[in-house]
Amino acid sequence: MTGRTPAATQGSGPWHPDDGPGRILELITSGRARTRSGIARITGLSRSTVGQRLDALFEAGLVREGAASTSARGRPSRALHLNESAGIVIAVDIGESRTRVAVTDLEARVLADAVEPLALSEGPEALLGRITATVHEVVRDAGAGGRPIAGIGFGLPAPVDYEAGHVLGWSIMTGWDTYDIRAHLRADWPVPILIDNDVNLLTLAEHRRFWSDQRNLLYIKAGTGVGSGMVIDGRVHRGSQGAAGDIGHAHVSGFGDPQCRCGNQGCLESLVGGWALARDLGGGRPGEEGDARSVVEHVRRGDSRAIAALRKAGRVLGESAAYATSLLNPDVIVLGGLLGTTGGHLMAGVREVVYQRSLPLATRQLQIVPTRYKSHAGITGAAHLVRDHVLAPATLDSALAAGSSPFPAP
Repeated sequence: MTGRTPAATQGSGPWHPDDGPGRILELITSGRARTRSGIARITGLSRSTVGQRLDALFEAGLVREGAASTSARGRPSRALHLNESAGIVIAVDIGESRTRVAVTDLEARVLADAVEPLALSEGPEALLGRITATVHEVVRDAGAGGRPIAGIGFGLPAPVDYEAGHVLGWSIMTGWDTYDIRAHLRADWPVPILIDNDVNLLTLAEHRRFWSDQRNLLYIKAGTGVGSGMVIDGRVHRGSQGAAGDIGHAHVSGFGDPQCRCGNQGCLESLVGGWALARDLGGGRPGEEGDARSVVEHVRRGDSRAIAALRKAGRVLGESAAYATSLLNPDVIVLGGLLGTTGGHLMAGVREVVYQRSLPLATRQLQIVPTRYKSHAGITGAAHLVRDHVLAPATLDSALAAGSSPFPAP
Protein backbone atom coordinates (compact mmCIF):
# COMPACT_ATOMS: atom_id res chain seq x y z
CA MET A 1 0.00 0.00 0.00
CA THR A 2 1.43 3.37 -0.96
CA GLY A 3 0.39 6.98 -0.81
CA ARG A 4 -2.49 8.25 1.24
CA THR A 5 -4.76 5.92 3.18
CA PRO A 6 -8.45 6.51 2.46
CA ALA A 7 -10.82 6.63 5.37
CA ALA A 8 -12.86 3.47 5.90
CA THR A 9 -16.57 3.65 5.27
CA GLN A 10 -18.82 2.96 8.23
CA GLY A 11 -22.55 2.32 8.20
CA SER A 12 -23.07 1.42 4.53
CA GLY A 13 -26.38 2.31 2.91
CA PRO A 14 -29.21 0.10 1.60
CA TRP A 15 -28.37 -3.26 0.06
CA HIS A 16 -27.75 -3.38 -3.69
CA PRO A 17 -27.92 -6.65 -5.70
CA ASP A 18 -24.39 -6.07 -7.04
CA ASP A 19 -22.86 -5.74 -3.58
CA GLY A 20 -20.14 -8.30 -3.05
CA PRO A 21 -18.74 -10.44 -0.23
CA GLY A 22 -17.60 -7.36 1.70
CA ARG A 23 -21.17 -6.34 2.46
CA ILE A 24 -21.98 -9.91 3.50
CA LEU A 25 -19.09 -9.81 5.97
CA GLU A 26 -20.32 -6.45 7.23
CA LEU A 27 -23.71 -7.98 8.01
CA ILE A 28 -21.99 -10.77 9.95
CA THR A 29 -19.58 -8.60 11.94
CA SER A 30 -22.28 -6.06 12.82
CA GLY A 31 -24.53 -8.85 14.10
CA ARG A 32 -27.37 -7.92 11.73
CA ALA A 33 -27.28 -11.38 10.16
CA ARG A 34 -25.47 -14.44 11.47
CA THR A 35 -26.96 -17.23 9.32
CA ARG A 36 -27.38 -17.89 5.61
CA SER A 37 -31.14 -17.53 5.87
CA GLY A 38 -30.75 -14.26 7.77
CA ILE A 39 -28.46 -12.88 5.06
CA ALA A 40 -30.89 -13.94 2.34
CA ARG A 41 -33.78 -12.30 4.19
CA ILE A 42 -31.99 -8.94 4.60
CA THR A 43 -30.41 -8.81 1.14
CA GLY A 44 -33.15 -10.40 -0.94
CA LEU A 45 -30.49 -12.60 -2.60
CA SER A 46 -31.18 -16.22 -3.39
CA ARG A 47 -29.65 -18.90 -1.18
CA SER A 48 -27.30 -19.91 -3.98
CA THR A 49 -26.05 -16.34 -4.47
CA VAL A 50 -25.53 -15.95 -0.73
CA GLY A 51 -23.56 -19.22 -0.85
CA GLN A 52 -21.33 -17.87 -3.63
CA ARG A 53 -20.57 -14.69 -1.66
CA LEU A 54 -19.81 -16.73 1.45
CA ASP A 55 -17.59 -19.14 -0.49
CA ALA A 56 -15.30 -16.21 -1.33
CA LEU A 57 -15.11 -15.31 2.36
CA PHE A 58 -14.48 -18.93 3.38
CA GLU A 59 -11.72 -19.25 0.79
CA ALA A 60 -10.07 -16.08 2.11
CA GLY A 61 -10.28 -17.52 5.63
CA LEU A 62 -12.30 -14.58 6.91
CA VAL A 63 -15.44 -16.40 8.01
CA ARG A 64 -16.03 -19.57 10.00
CA GLU A 65 -19.27 -21.47 10.39
CA GLY A 66 -20.34 -23.04 13.68
CA ALA A 67 -22.05 -26.34 14.37
CA ALA A 68 -25.62 -26.79 13.17
CA SER A 69 -28.37 -25.82 15.60
CA THR A 70 -32.14 -25.97 15.36
CA SER A 71 -34.10 -22.73 15.23
CA ALA A 72 -37.61 -22.11 16.62
CA ARG A 73 -39.03 -23.20 13.24
CA GLY A 74 -37.16 -26.48 13.42
CA ARG A 75 -34.75 -25.71 10.57
CA PRO A 76 -31.07 -26.39 11.27
CA SER A 77 -28.74 -23.44 10.75
CA ARG A 78 -25.08 -22.68 11.31
CA ALA A 79 -23.96 -19.45 12.91
CA LEU A 80 -21.47 -17.42 10.89
CA HIS A 81 -18.62 -15.57 12.59
CA LEU A 82 -15.62 -13.49 11.65
CA ASN A 83 -12.52 -15.67 11.85
CA GLU A 84 -10.59 -13.56 14.32
CA SER A 85 -7.46 -15.63 13.70
CA ALA A 86 -7.30 -14.84 9.97
CA GLY A 87 -4.72 -12.14 10.63
CA ILE A 88 -3.10 -10.09 13.35
CA VAL A 89 -3.01 -6.36 13.97
CA ILE A 90 0.00 -4.44 15.25
CA ALA A 91 -1.25 -1.68 17.54
CA VAL A 92 0.92 1.12 18.90
CA ASP A 93 -0.20 3.76 21.40
CA ILE A 94 2.43 6.47 21.90
CA GLY A 95 2.07 8.48 25.09
CA GLU A 96 3.95 11.48 26.43
CA SER A 97 6.27 9.31 28.52
CA ARG A 98 5.37 5.69 27.74
CA THR A 99 4.45 3.71 24.66
CA ARG A 100 2.37 0.53 24.55
CA VAL A 101 2.90 -1.93 21.71
CA ALA A 102 0.53 -4.85 21.20
CA VAL A 103 -0.47 -7.62 18.86
CA THR A 104 -4.22 -8.25 18.62
CA ASP A 105 -6.52 -10.53 16.68
CA LEU A 106 -9.21 -9.21 14.34
CA GLU A 107 -11.62 -8.83 17.27
CA ALA A 108 -9.14 -6.41 18.88
CA ARG A 109 -8.30 -8.91 21.62
CA VAL A 110 -4.75 -8.44 22.89
CA LEU A 111 -2.52 -11.47 22.28
CA ALA A 112 0.64 -9.92 23.73
CA ASP A 113 1.83 -6.43 24.64
CA ALA A 114 4.66 -4.46 26.15
CA VAL A 115 4.99 -1.01 27.70
CA GLU A 116 8.23 0.88 27.12
CA PRO A 117 9.42 4.18 28.68
CA LEU A 118 10.04 5.88 25.35
CA ALA A 119 10.44 9.66 25.34
CA LEU A 120 9.04 11.82 22.55
CA SER A 121 12.15 13.97 22.82
CA GLU A 122 14.16 11.18 21.17
CA GLY A 123 12.71 12.30 17.84
CA PRO A 124 10.90 10.28 15.19
CA GLU A 125 13.74 8.24 13.72
CA ALA A 126 15.13 7.02 17.05
CA LEU A 127 11.72 6.44 18.63
CA LEU A 128 10.28 4.59 15.62
CA GLY A 129 13.43 2.48 15.49
CA ARG A 130 12.92 1.43 19.10
CA ILE A 131 9.21 0.81 18.51
CA THR A 132 10.08 -1.39 15.52
CA ALA A 133 12.37 -3.51 17.69
CA THR A 134 9.66 -3.80 20.35
CA VAL A 135 7.06 -4.84 17.76
CA HIS A 136 9.25 -7.72 16.60
CA GLU A 137 9.64 -8.85 20.21
CA VAL A 138 5.90 -8.67 20.91
CA VAL A 139 5.02 -10.56 17.71
CA ARG A 140 7.42 -13.27 18.79
CA ASP A 141 5.96 -13.34 22.32
CA ALA A 142 2.46 -13.72 20.86
CA GLY A 143 3.59 -16.74 18.84
CA ALA A 144 2.23 -14.95 15.78
CA GLY A 145 5.37 -14.82 13.63
CA GLY A 146 3.84 -16.87 10.82
CA ARG A 147 0.43 -15.20 10.69
CA PRO A 148 -0.45 -12.54 8.11
CA ILE A 149 -0.49 -8.96 9.32
CA ALA A 150 -3.73 -7.14 8.55
CA GLY A 151 -2.21 -3.75 9.24
CA ILE A 152 -0.69 -1.37 11.76
CA GLY A 153 -2.69 1.07 13.87
CA PHE A 154 -0.78 4.01 15.36
CA GLY A 155 -1.99 6.48 17.97
CA LEU A 156 -0.15 9.79 18.53
CA PRO A 157 -0.63 12.46 21.24
CA ALA A 158 -0.87 15.19 18.62
CA PRO A 159 -3.11 16.51 15.83
CA VAL A 160 -2.90 14.10 12.90
CA ASP A 161 -3.69 14.53 9.22
CA TYR A 162 -5.50 11.20 8.94
CA GLU A 163 -5.39 11.01 5.16
CA ALA A 164 -1.68 11.85 4.89
CA GLY A 165 -0.76 9.98 8.08
CA HIS A 166 1.49 12.49 9.79
CA VAL A 167 1.58 15.01 12.63
CA LEU A 168 0.35 18.42 11.58
CA GLY A 169 0.72 21.73 13.40
CA TRP A 170 1.73 22.52 16.96
CA SER A 171 1.99 19.61 19.39
CA ILE A 172 4.15 18.24 22.16
CA MET A 173 5.76 16.02 19.48
CA THR A 174 8.53 18.43 18.53
CA GLY A 175 10.26 17.39 15.31
CA TRP A 176 7.45 15.11 14.13
CA ASP A 177 5.56 17.67 12.04
CA THR A 178 5.07 16.16 8.52
CA TYR A 179 7.57 13.35 9.25
CA ASP A 180 6.67 10.37 7.00
CA ILE A 181 5.88 7.74 9.63
CA ARG A 182 4.39 5.34 7.06
CA ALA A 183 7.54 5.31 4.93
CA HIS A 184 9.64 4.55 8.00
CA LEU A 185 7.43 1.64 9.09
CA ARG A 186 6.82 0.29 5.60
CA ALA A 187 10.47 -0.68 5.31
CA ASP A 188 9.65 -3.50 7.74
CA TRP A 189 5.94 -4.00 7.11
CA PRO A 190 4.45 -3.44 3.62
CA VAL A 191 0.91 -3.41 5.04
CA PRO A 192 -1.83 -0.81 5.54
CA ILE A 193 -0.67 1.71 8.15
CA LEU A 194 -3.38 3.81 9.82
CA ILE A 195 -2.34 6.77 11.98
CA ASP A 196 -4.65 8.87 14.14
CA ASN A 197 -4.79 11.13 17.16
CA ASP A 198 -4.72 9.13 20.41
CA VAL A 199 -8.01 10.55 21.68
CA ASN A 200 -9.78 9.54 18.46
CA LEU A 201 -8.60 5.99 19.12
CA LEU A 202 -9.92 6.11 22.68
CA THR A 203 -13.21 7.38 21.28
CA LEU A 204 -13.34 4.62 18.69
CA ALA A 205 -12.60 1.92 21.27
CA GLU A 206 -15.26 3.22 23.64
CA HIS A 207 -17.90 3.44 20.93
CA ARG A 208 -17.21 0.07 19.31
CA ARG A 209 -16.99 -1.82 22.61
CA PHE A 210 -19.69 -0.25 24.76
CA TRP A 211 -21.84 2.24 22.84
CA SER A 212 -22.21 0.91 19.30
CA ASP A 213 -26.00 1.33 19.55
CA GLN A 214 -25.60 5.09 20.09
CA ARG A 215 -25.09 7.30 17.05
CA ASN A 216 -23.50 10.32 18.74
CA LEU A 217 -20.81 10.18 21.43
CA LEU A 218 -18.43 12.71 22.96
CA TYR A 219 -15.29 11.37 24.63
CA ILE A 220 -13.25 13.67 26.88
CA LYS A 221 -9.77 12.64 27.97
CA ALA A 222 -8.53 14.40 31.09
CA GLY A 223 -4.96 13.41 31.77
CA THR A 224 -1.71 15.32 31.68
CA GLY A 225 -3.24 16.99 28.62
CA VAL A 226 -6.90 17.46 27.71
CA GLY A 227 -8.55 16.41 24.48
CA SER A 228 -11.79 15.06 23.07
CA GLY A 229 -13.09 12.87 20.30
CA MET A 230 -16.47 12.72 18.61
CA VAL A 231 -18.57 10.05 17.01
CA ILE A 232 -21.24 11.71 14.86
CA ASP A 233 -23.83 9.54 13.16
CA GLY A 234 -21.76 6.46 13.93
CA ARG A 235 -18.45 7.75 12.53
CA VAL A 236 -15.41 9.33 14.15
CA HIS A 237 -15.42 13.00 13.17
CA ARG A 238 -11.92 14.35 12.51
CA GLY A 239 -12.60 17.68 10.84
CA SER A 240 -10.89 19.10 7.76
CA GLN A 241 -7.28 18.87 8.99
CA GLY A 242 -7.67 16.43 11.87
CA ALA A 243 -8.03 19.20 14.45
CA ALA A 244 -11.60 18.42 15.51
CA GLY A 245 -11.91 17.77 19.22
CA ASP A 246 -8.97 19.90 20.33
CA ILE A 247 -11.02 21.07 23.30
CA GLY A 248 -7.96 21.45 25.50
CA HIS A 249 -6.76 24.50 23.59
CA ALA A 250 -10.06 26.35 23.41
CA HIS A 251 -10.15 29.48 25.57
CA VAL A 252 -12.26 29.41 28.73
CA SER A 253 -13.30 32.78 30.15
CA GLY A 254 -13.68 33.71 33.78
CA PHE A 255 -10.86 31.68 35.33
CA GLY A 256 -7.86 33.86 34.60
CA ASP A 257 -5.54 33.44 31.66
CA PRO A 258 -2.61 31.23 32.73
CA GLN A 259 0.05 30.44 30.18
CA CYS A 260 -0.56 27.23 28.26
CA ARG A 261 2.22 25.07 26.91
CA CYS A 262 0.86 25.66 23.38
CA GLY A 263 1.88 29.32 23.69
CA ASN A 264 -1.61 30.77 24.15
CA GLN A 265 -3.21 31.89 27.39
CA GLY A 266 -6.36 30.74 29.14
CA CYS A 267 -6.70 27.40 27.35
CA LEU A 268 -8.82 24.77 29.06
CA GLU A 269 -5.72 22.58 29.44
CA SER A 270 -3.86 25.37 31.26
CA LEU A 271 -6.63 25.26 33.87
CA VAL A 272 -7.49 21.57 34.24
CA GLY A 273 -4.71 19.55 32.59
CA GLY A 274 -2.67 17.30 34.86
CA TRP A 275 0.47 19.36 34.30
CA ALA A 276 -1.43 22.56 35.23
CA LEU A 277 -2.89 21.06 38.41
CA ALA A 278 0.56 19.72 39.35
CA ARG A 279 1.94 23.21 38.76
CA ASP A 280 -0.60 24.72 41.15
CA LEU A 281 -0.07 21.99 43.73
CA GLY A 282 3.70 22.03 43.45
CA GLY A 283 3.52 18.43 42.25
CA GLY A 284 6.80 18.18 40.38
CA ARG A 285 10.35 17.92 41.67
CA PRO A 286 12.44 21.10 41.40
CA GLY A 287 13.13 21.79 37.74
CA GLU A 288 10.59 19.16 36.59
CA GLU A 289 7.08 19.55 35.27
CA GLY A 290 4.48 17.48 37.12
CA ASP A 291 1.85 15.43 35.37
CA ALA A 292 -1.49 13.71 35.97
CA ARG A 293 0.17 10.87 37.87
CA SER A 294 1.62 13.23 40.46
CA VAL A 295 -1.84 14.77 40.97
CA VAL A 296 -3.43 11.34 41.36
CA GLU A 297 -0.81 10.40 43.94
CA HIS A 298 -1.82 13.44 45.99
CA VAL A 299 -5.52 12.54 45.70
CA ARG A 300 -4.99 8.91 46.68
CA ARG A 301 -3.05 10.04 49.76
CA GLY A 302 -6.13 12.04 50.77
CA ASP A 303 -4.53 15.43 50.12
CA SER A 304 -7.43 17.85 50.66
CA ARG A 305 -5.86 20.53 48.44
CA ALA A 306 -5.53 18.08 45.55
CA ILE A 307 -9.10 16.82 45.97
CA ALA A 308 -10.46 20.37 46.06
CA ALA A 309 -8.39 21.26 42.96
CA LEU A 310 -9.72 18.25 41.08
CA ARG A 311 -13.33 19.11 41.97
CA LYS A 312 -12.82 22.69 40.83
CA ALA A 313 -11.22 21.40 37.62
CA GLY A 314 -14.34 19.31 37.05
CA ARG A 315 -16.53 22.41 37.16
CA VAL A 316 -14.22 24.27 34.76
CA LEU A 317 -14.18 21.27 32.41
CA GLY A 318 -17.96 21.17 32.75
CA GLU A 319 -18.18 24.64 31.18
CA SER A 320 -16.55 23.34 28.00
CA ALA A 321 -18.53 20.10 28.11
CA ALA A 322 -21.78 22.08 28.43
CA TYR A 323 -20.92 24.11 25.36
CA ALA A 324 -20.09 20.92 23.45
CA THR A 325 -23.39 19.40 24.59
CA SER A 326 -25.36 22.32 23.16
CA LEU A 327 -23.33 22.21 19.95
CA LEU A 328 -23.27 18.44 19.32
CA ASN A 329 -26.26 17.08 21.28
CA PRO A 330 -24.55 13.75 22.03
CA ASP A 331 -26.32 10.66 23.34
CA VAL A 332 -23.50 10.01 25.78
CA ILE A 333 -20.45 11.81 27.17
CA VAL A 334 -17.64 9.51 28.30
CA LEU A 335 -14.99 10.87 30.65
CA GLY A 336 -11.62 9.13 30.47
CA GLY A 337 -7.99 9.82 31.14
CA LEU A 338 -6.16 9.38 34.43
CA LEU A 339 -7.83 12.37 36.11
CA GLY A 340 -11.27 11.36 34.86
CA THR A 341 -11.13 7.94 36.45
CA THR A 342 -9.84 8.93 39.90
CA GLY A 343 -12.52 8.75 42.55
CA GLY A 344 -15.28 10.58 40.71
CA HIS A 345 -14.12 14.03 41.84
CA LEU A 346 -13.76 15.38 38.29
CA MET A 347 -16.95 13.65 37.11
CA ALA A 348 -19.08 15.30 39.80
CA GLY A 349 -18.10 18.78 38.65
CA VAL A 350 -18.67 17.98 34.97
CA ARG A 351 -22.14 16.60 35.60
CA GLU A 352 -23.11 19.52 37.83
CA VAL A 353 -22.24 22.19 35.28
CA VAL A 354 -23.47 20.37 32.15
CA TYR A 355 -26.94 19.89 33.61
CA GLN A 356 -26.99 23.49 34.86
CA ARG A 357 -25.77 25.14 31.65
CA SER A 358 -27.34 23.05 28.88
CA LEU A 359 -30.95 23.22 27.75
CA PRO A 360 -33.23 20.42 29.04
CA LEU A 361 -33.82 19.17 25.50
CA ALA A 362 -30.10 18.46 25.07
CA THR A 363 -29.78 16.69 28.42
CA ARG A 364 -33.12 14.89 28.58
CA GLN A 365 -31.61 11.53 27.62
CA LEU A 366 -27.94 12.42 27.94
CA GLN A 367 -25.71 9.99 29.83
CA ILE A 368 -22.48 11.25 31.39
CA VAL A 369 -20.35 8.30 32.42
CA PRO A 370 -16.75 7.33 33.19
CA THR A 371 -14.92 5.10 30.76
CA ARG A 372 -15.17 1.40 31.49
CA TYR A 373 -11.65 0.77 30.26
CA LYS A 374 -8.95 0.19 32.86
CA SER A 375 -6.20 -0.18 30.24
CA HIS A 376 -5.60 -1.04 26.58
CA ALA A 377 -8.21 1.43 25.28
CA GLY A 378 -5.72 3.10 22.92
CA ILE A 379 -4.52 -0.26 21.66
CA THR A 380 -8.10 -1.45 21.16
CA GLY A 381 -8.93 1.71 19.22
CA ALA A 382 -5.85 1.26 17.02
CA ALA A 383 -6.91 -2.33 16.28
CA HIS A 384 -10.45 -1.25 15.37
CA LEU A 385 -9.04 1.47 13.12
CA VAL A 386 -7.17 -1.17 11.12
CA ARG A 387 -10.07 -3.60 11.09
CA ASP A 388 -12.51 -0.94 9.88
CA HIS A 389 -10.18 -0.14 7.02
CA VAL A 390 -9.13 -3.60 5.81
CA LEU A 391 -12.62 -5.10 6.17
CA ALA A 392 -14.42 -2.14 4.60
CA PRO A 393 -16.59 -3.65 1.81
CA ALA A 394 -14.95 -1.71 -1.03
CA THR A 395 -11.42 -2.51 0.17
CA LEU A 396 -12.17 -6.18 0.73
CA ASP A 397 -14.09 -6.68 -2.53
CA SER A 398 -11.24 -5.10 -4.48
CA ALA A 399 -8.70 -7.51 -2.96
CA LEU A 400 -10.90 -10.57 -3.51
CA ALA A 401 -11.71 -9.56 -7.10
CA ALA A 402 -7.99 -9.28 -7.84
CA GLY A 403 -7.54 -12.80 -6.54
CA SER A 404 -5.17 -11.62 -3.81
CA SER A 405 -5.24 -12.33 -0.11
CA PRO A 406 -6.84 -9.55 1.95
CA PHE A 407 -3.77 -9.63 4.20
CA PRO A 408 -0.19 -9.81 2.92
CA ALA A 409 2.01 -12.71 4.00
CA PRO A 410 4.51 -11.77 6.74
